[in-house]
Amino acid sequence: MTLDGSNTSRFAPKPPWLKVRAPGGETYHELKRTLRKLDLHTVCEEARCPNVGECWREGTATVMLLGDVCTRGCRFCAVTTGNPRGAVDGREPEHVARAIAAMGLTYVVMTMVNRDDLLDGGAAHVATTVRRLRELRDDILIETLVGDFLGHARSVDEVVDSAPDVFAHNVEVVRSQQRAFRDARCSYEQSLAVLGRAKERAPGRFTKSALMVGVGETYDEVLAALSDMREVGVDVVTIGQYLRPTPRHAPIARFVTPEEFDRYRAAGEALGFAYVASGPLVRSSYKAAEVFVKGVLRAEGKDDEAAASLLAERVRAAREGALRVASEHGIVADEPARDAEPGGDMRDAEPGRNVLEAEPGSDVHAVQMHEAAVLEAQALVPLGRLVRRSPTA
Repeated sequence: MTLDGSNTSRFAPKPPWLKVRAPGGETYHELKRTLRKLDLHTVCEEARCPNVGECWREGTATVMLLGDVCTRGCRFCAVTTGNPRGAVDGREPEHVARAIAAMGLTYVVMTMVNRDDLLDGGAAHVATTVRRLRELRDDILIETLVGDFLGHARSVDEVVDSAPDVFAHNVEVVRSQQRAFRDARCSYEQSLAVLGRAKERAPGRFTKSALMVGVGETYDEVLAALSDMREVGVDVVTIGQYLRPTPRHAPIARFVTPEEFDRYRAAGEALGFAYVASGPLVRSSYKAAEVFVKGVLRAEGKDDEAAASLLAERVRAAREGALRVASEHGIVADEPARDAEPGGDMRDAEPGRNVLEAEPGSDVHAVQMHEAAVLEAQALVPLGRLVRRSPTA
C-alpha cells in the first residue's frame, strides 16, 4: 500500500496511524456495566467507535435517545435500520437525566436515531431530556447531536430552545458524496440549513458539525465544505477517516494521511472556526469536553493551559454533583465483577460478544486487530458508588 492510501483492499494491511487499542480497564468496564444496568444506549457502542475507551475514561460519553432503531439507512452507519412505528418510551427523559446526573461525567453528548415516524422527529423528547438534566446538574456540559428533522425549523427550534451548550448536526461527507453515503431523505443543503437555523435561533451558542474523509472526495471539496459550514455559522468542526463498519457498508476510497489532516486543520482555522479537530481517528464526539473548552477559550484569546485548568475544575464539580444526585435518588450500581489484569484481553473479563468487536473482514475489525493490548484506563472521574475508582488510580 502506498502512503496516499491507494490500496484499500480489506485484506491489505492498514496504515500505522490507524492502530487502535482494544478498550478496557476498570473504569471502562464499570461504566459499561452501569450503562447496562440503567438500560442506556450509547452511540459509542452502537457505532463501534474506536475511541470509546479513551473518551469514557476522560469523563465524556454519548447517549442515544429514542431507542436504537433508525428510520434511515445511511451506507456508512452501523446503527440498526427499521421502523419503530411511533414507539417512544415516555419515561426515558427522566430516566436518562437521572442516570447521567449520577455518573460523574463532565460532558455528555445526547444524540438520537432519526425518527421520521414521529411528527416532530423526536425533537420534544430530546429537549425534555436536556431540560431535566440541567435541573439535576447545572455544571454538566450538554451537546445535542441531532438529525435534520426533515428540515422542519420548528423541530430545530425546539431543541435549540432547550439550551444545550452545543447544537450539533453532521454534514457527514462532501457534497459530491452525499447520495453514495447518506439516506435519500438527507441532503447537503438541508444539513446546512439546519445548522444555519440553529445559529440564527441562538447566536451566542456553539454549533458543531463533522466530516468523514477517505470516501472519494478531493482536497478542494473538503475546503469547500468547510467554507460552506463556516458561512452558516458553524463554530466547531471535526474531520476524521471513514472506517467501514462491516463489509456490507460503503467501501473506503483511500486512507488519508496525518499530514493531510493537518492541512485540513490549518485550513479550518484560517476560515475562522473556533476549533478544528482533524485526525485519522477523530469522530464527531471525540474528546468533546476538551474540544468545547478549548474552542471557547481560544475564542477568548486564552491558551491550552487555561483549558486544562478549566477542565480540572469541571471534573471536580462533576464529582461533587454526581455524588449528590446519586445520594438524593438512591442510584447505586451492582458490585462490579473483577476486571481482567492489565494487558489481558477484555473478553477474559467480560465473556460474550462485545459490540465493539466488528465483523471479521471489516475495516474496523482489521484496525482493532492491529493491537489487541487493553488500555489500563486511569480514572479521571471517580464515580462514587456508581463506578469504583481503581485502587491504582
